[in-house]
Amino acid sequence: MTTEIAPSAPAAPAGSAPAGRKHSAARRQRSEVGLLTGLGHLALLVWAILVIAPLLWTILASFKSNTEIFLGNPFALPGKFGFDSYARAWSEANVGRYFLNSVFVVTLSTTGTMLLGAMAAYVLSRYPFPGNRVIYYLFVSGLAFPVFLALVPLFLVVNNLGLLNTYTGLILVYIAYSLPFTVFFLAAFFKTLPTSVAEAAMIDGASHTRLFFQVMMPMARPALVSIAIFNVIGQWNQYLLPVALMQGEGADRKWVLTQGIASISTSAGYQADWAALFAALTLSILPMIIVYAFFQRQIQSGLTAGAVK
Repeated sequence: MTTEIAPSAPAAPAGSAPAGRKHSAARRQRSEVGLLTGLGHLALLVWAILVIAPLLWTILASFKSNTEIFLGNPFALPGKFGFDSYARAWSEANVGRYFLNSVFVVTLSTTGTMLLGAMAAYVLSRYPFPGNRVIYYLFVSGLAFPVFLALVPLFLVVNNLGLLNTYTGLILVYIAYSLPFTVFFLAAFFKTLPTSVAEAAMIDGASHTRLFFQVMMPMARPALVSIAIFNVIGQWNQYLLPVALMQGEGADRKWVLTQGIASISTSAGYQADWAALFAALTLSILPMIIVYAFFQRQIQSGLTAGAVK
């Protein structure tokens, strides 16, 4: 009796099992990336809602009456659109004066911050000398010092200099407040600029001053624009420093916008003109949104330009 031998199954081609494992691993990796991307988009959506909802409510409330603000739907459209509240805020609440004061102070302080910060960062990043790192770390240490801890020393120093309740004193303090981050940011950027361009300019007879202003500054324009916008936003929203330094006889005429809005919200009591208050808030918010939106590309290029050498 003969037994039949069943034909054996064909052997799997060599390398098919590793290839299958690679495909499954790639699928798992893609699914993990997709999950992380979805979670990231969800987090961004929640963050956008948390940021946009208060802004939208503030802008809508600036066109409403007190009754609509407190008894109506917070996000409902106002009964009528008009700029009466903006006119009252600008003239009767003196928001126009505070707005112009802020523009004057922030313009001069940002200009001084960028000029002094760029020069200091350039020297510290491109010229080695004894004590270079010590000076740099002194600047950087200012980032870890909370501003409210310096209010009393600042008040005493500014008062002893006779600059209390003056724009000069406030501008100088704004410059000192903004220099640490400016030097830290620009020093890292100046290090990435090519030395060959500077050497070529020096060979052509350029002085150190001309090299800085005509060669290095134009090359550092993306970083300068980025840090200038950050300084403008930070100084525009500053409240503690002007409250500590702008006080005394006639100080209310020199207040900046943040002080004026705080005064409007606290002085009116139960008879507050809430529409005018929200109009004042809108006037303080919109300029910074417009500036950031207008210079968005420059800010992004400035933040990423110094990332690689």
